Amino acid sequence: MHRSDVLIVGAGPTGLVLALWLSKLGIRVRIIDKTSAPGTTSRALAVQARTLELYRQLDLSEAVVQNGHRVAGANFWVSGESVARLPLSNIGAGLTPYSFMEIFPQDHHERLLIERLETFGIKVERGIELEDFEETGDGITARLRLPDGQQETCQACYLAGCDGARSIVRKTLDTGFPGGTYQQIFYVADVQASGPAINGELHVDLDEADFLAVFPLAGEGRARLIGTVRDERADRAETLRFEDVSSRAIEHMKVQIEHVNWFSTYRVHHRVADHFRTGRAFLLGDAAHVHSPAGGQGMNTGIGDAINLAWKFAAVLSGGAEAKLLDTYETERIAFARKLVATTDRVFSFATAEGRLADVLRTRLAPFVIPKMASFESSREFLFRTVSQITLNYRGTPLSTGVAGHVHGGDRLPWAHDGEGDNFESLRNPIWQVHVYGDTSDEMIAWCIEHHLPLHVFDWRPAFDAAGLGRNGFYLLRPDTYVAIAETCSDPKVIERYFKHHGIRPYFGTP
Repeated sequence: MHRSDVLIVGAGPTGLVLALWLSKLGIRVRIIDKTSAPGTTSRALAVQARTLELYRQLDLSEAVVQNGHRVAGANFWVSGESVARLPLSNIGAGLTPYSFMEIFPQDHHERLLIERLETFGIKVERGIELEDFEETGDGITARLRLPDGQQETCQACYLAGCDGARSIVRKTLDTGFPGGTYQQIFYVADVQASGPAINGELHVDLDEADFLAVFPLAGEGRARLIGTVRDERADRAETLRFEDVSSRAIEHMKVQIEHVNWFSTYRVHHRVADHFRTGRAFLLGDAAHVHSPAGGQGMNTGIGDAINLAWKFAAVLSGGAEAKLLDTYETERIAFARKLVATTDRVFSFATAEGRLADVLRTRLAPFVIPKMASFESSREFLFRTVSQITLNYRGTPLSTGVAGHVHGGDRLPWAHDGEGDNFESLRNPIWQVHVYGDTSDEMIAWCIEHHLPLHVFDWRPAFDAAGLGRNGFYLLRPDTYVAIAETCSDPKVIERYFKHHGIRPYFGTP
């Protein structure tokens, strides 16, 4: 009988990233997908800065940036004219190595992840469908339907459901998926086009309650049109053609369509599963939460789920932590998912609201407010921090404790950069480590050496103060680069007590 440490159901970005991280950490994975081939179309486009930061751990960041498209600005249109522009080329300057908006379509993204996964000797097993599963004493027994119709029974220590909004894993667990469905039909068109809105920047039409945006892609004249329809056309979504929606783009943003590569329609839900874990089975990505595409958060959030769970799986399976560590996956990720669904729902509802007041807000107030907002560095920074997911934190959760400087336990470690380098280089290695900015004690140095815990001591510099880091304390960093302990002293017993309390032995199973 085929046995793996983790059986991953679904080979979208979430499942592929989970498989990659686990493979890097020496965990045996099996990844299956019911489709016969990777997707050739995609809805997800944006790769956020936080995802790119974490992708450094697999040397993926540069490949994404080199093969994607950096968006220099967002333009807002009313009555056939561009009325406001928000600069994006360096909107997050000083906050992250990736201070820009990056477009890298999901289908290209998946191909990159598949290629990297194959370097670990792991191939996606296609045409295989999960029929059902049950938890046994020491693992999961799953029944699979193979491409030839034969049934296979396999075993795994854990099951990861990365199988999308219609997840068979979630349905088998009988986990609730409360929420609703937007009344609009969404459409996506991949086109070759020309016109003022095909200039490598993002363009959004504010005119009507139906949303319309033009997203640039790498390559001359390449673009992705994403829009909604809510009138009588929404009642015939299955037969809707590009010709039924293309006139708006041509009339409102002067987009001249030269060729349509592909066109599709879909409905969007806003839902969060009641639980992200039941026993040895876990839900990630769209299987756990779905929401509107506002802000380009969906794919990135699924990838965040995968990275959060991957190091915890690896720690438990390698003997580096007790199984109770896995309880923290749902605690940390479900709160963010609920907040994200509520936020994107509000943004999308504003963008598509009907009525005279809504039209005035979009067509008159928004063009006035956007340039004003863009003129203030604090406004641009707030927008970038929110959309890029660098403010996502796990404050107040069991694995997070303390405050040092402006940094709390549970925060993403702030990026600090000057002419002498940055503090993120050691984070390429997905292991527990300690950062000290300034001086530390001999006891801390000796304890970290004895316990094989990497210690990085940075001479104090103004860049660290500007980033909000505390001087002469320490930060214990998790393998996913979030702060576990933020402490103002230099007593290693604080770390010792933390690991003992949480049943973690970080010097086991390190790559």
